Amino acid sequence: MSTYRLTHLRQLEAESIHIIREVAAEFERPVMLYSVGKDSAVMLRLAQKAFRPGTLPFPLLHVDTTFKFSD
Repeated sequence: MSTYRLTHLRQLEAESIHIIREVAAEFERPVMLYSVGKDSAVMLRLAQKAFRPGTLPFPLLHVDTTFKFSD
């Protein structure tokens, strides 16, 4: 993997973490939606990185629509 690509990915990660911190600071009661999918897993990991070693300053909300798992 080239150094440029790695640097670019780290920059994207840093920007994402910055946005998550801004939202947590700006809004009174933020919530992160969690669907148990790959996108939600990435968002959760970024949020964990943003606030480590502490805990997340907002809850996760999972809305079970039974769309993915019908039983």
